[in-house]
Amino acid sequence: MSDLTWIAVYTKPRHEKKVKDEFDQRDIESYLPLIRQKRRWSDRMKWVDMPLFRSYIFSRIELKNSIYVLQTPGVHHIVKIGGVIARVREEQIQAVKIMLEGGDDPEAEDYFSVGDEAEVIGGPLRGLKGMVIRKSSGDRLVVRIDAIQHAISVQIDRRFLRKGKSVSGTPVL
Repeated sequence: MSDLTWIAVYTKPRHEKKVKDEFDQRDIESYLPLIRQKRRWSDRMKWVDMPLFRSYIFSRIELKNSIYVLQTPGVHHIVKIGGVIARVREEQIQAVKIMLEGGDDPEAEDYFSVGDEAEVIGGPLRGLKGMVIRKSSGDRLVVRIDAIQHAISVQIDRRFLRKGKSVSGTPVL
């Protein structure tokens, strides 16, 4: 039995479909999640299939054969964490497939962890910077006033947030 593992492959910008085609030609199993979006050109509107995760494609290989992935035109690198190839669980790949095939309108979201610094990029709070926390009611942005050791938070839709640098320490709840 082979030891196939899903991995994340980072591509050159706008090369996801080309890498997918190259993988298919080389018999490397891969998965490129696509979403259908309406795009406007100067003379027309058109529906196009766009990668769900820009510059990422998933490949299922034996880790010892990762060199074949790296040698594929359009591949920038294999995603690693701490110098070790990051594995993607089969359940996560299946979850993405189910969400895309479900007929709903899924969107890629920025990955915010509790304690991440973020900037508001839309709405009435545009330009505000703070820390992301999560409560049972949803995501909140916290602005800390260190001098008086107090903080204020507001519920916010994460589509209005852009990730900033990571904040060390514990989040204010």
